Amino acid sequence: MFSFIHITLVDVFDIFLVALLFYQIYMMIRGTAAINIFIGIFLLYVIWLVVRALNMEMLSTILGQIIGVGALALIIVFQQEVRKFLLYIGTRYLSNKNFSIDRFFSSKTGNKALLVGIDALVRACRNMADAKTGALIVLGRRSSLQLYVDTGDYIDATIDSRLIETIFFKNTPMHDGAMIIVNGRIVAARCVLPTTEKLEVPAHFGMRHRAAMGITEHTDSVVIIVSEETGRISVAEHGEIKSGLSAIELRQTLELLFI
Repeated sequence: MFSFIHITLVDVFDIFLVALLFYQIYMMIRGTAAINIFIGIFLLYVIWLVVRALNMEMLSTILGQIIGVGALALIIVFQQEVRKFLLYIGTRYLSNKNFSIDRFFSSKTGNKALLVGIDALVRACRNMADAKTGALIVLGRRSSLQLYVDTGDYIDATIDSRLIETIFFKNTPMHDGAMIIVNGRIVAARCVLPTTEKLEVPAHFGMRHRAAMGITEHTDSVVIIVSEETGRISVAEHGEIKSGLSAIELRQTLELLFI
């Protein structure tokens, strides 16, 4: 009667992998409206497993049909989360120092080019922080940012501190929106970025911080934020923000992320 409870080492490993998968999904959607849907689906799936194990054929069939038909609907409902999960796998696991696709298919020319202009970038952020000039600077890595570049004004210039400070100066026409830097060059300014879908965002975070969280949730880019209200420098990556950085800490962070 209880033969289905027999557990092997393979079953334990299988359970561990499933638990790890659900944990990673939960970590990515926590604080968003999708978390309630996720919990409801998870509970429905657990009920289906229990019902099937107890050989309750009719209820098991009904729940199985609901889960089967709902698979496509889930992809539509969670399309942003699915995209974020696939990006997470591609950038955090396959692009670490132990195993990198770039090692086999591309060079790190873009990263090196950014590091060449890091002095000018840090100098501009420090000056804007001192003057309390708001700024939002996206630093591209492997993910394409063309969709967001197209929303702004094309520039195509080398990284220059005076140019960056001029663009974000309050009275210039391009100070609103984000600047995007790709392969060590300023490619566009006044770009529109998606804002985060997280519900639990610190109250002192403004639209720049929310946009920085949003773009780093959708791509593997790194974003520098300079607060117009406080002059604080922050860096966003993978939807998380590290605030209150000094110019030296900003430089160290960028070198760590782009070497």
